[in-house]
Amino acid sequence: MVARLGEHLKALRLQRSLTLQQLAEAAGVSKSMISKIERGDADPTTNVLSRIAEGLEVSVSQLVGGDPGRNTVVIKQKNQPTFRDPETGFERRSLSPLLPSRGVDFVVNTLPPGQSAGPFEPHHRGVDEYLVVTQGKLKLRLGNGTHILNQGDSIVFSGDVEHHFQNLSDGPCIYYIVIDSYRWR
Repeated sequence: MVARLGEHLKALRLQRSLTLQQLAEAAGVSKSMISKIERGDADPTTNVLSRIAEGLEVSVSQLVGGDPGRNTVVIKQKNQPTFRDPETGFERRSLSPLLPSRGVDFVVNTLPPGQSAGPFEPHHRGVDEYLVVTQGKLKLRLGNGTHILNQGDSIVFSGDVEHHFQNLSDGPCIYYIVIDSYRWR
């Protein structure tokens, strides 16, 4: 997973003709950390991954390396790009093919009991997120606001503010998110 992420990060950076220094400045992540990730020597946290994705102007799922797909795509679970934060155990699994012309990213996130994911960097203006909790109790901080969501609750929010997720449950918290960046593209 770490080696594949590193290879994909480097490919995306080079496709955009960015130096390590330029990406470091755009992402607010040190040049040495980006280099370590590209070499497969570092396993980034969720926050670092989020910052790099925003610096590259891609979704986290695109950075992790999802298949760009075509019109009809079946993605077996074993082939769904998955990122696991080494510090918190937070897991993000991409469920949708990454179709740049559509601007939709569908993911399932699993947070271990009492753990947090984030902060996620603000997306570009025009990016909306749709979230539903399917298991557990989730605390969602959006900028300065906080929302407590129980199993079955859903929320739609503008992704252009820093967002942070925390599991308030005794067991895993599972929540699905659709990130719609179509209007931004």
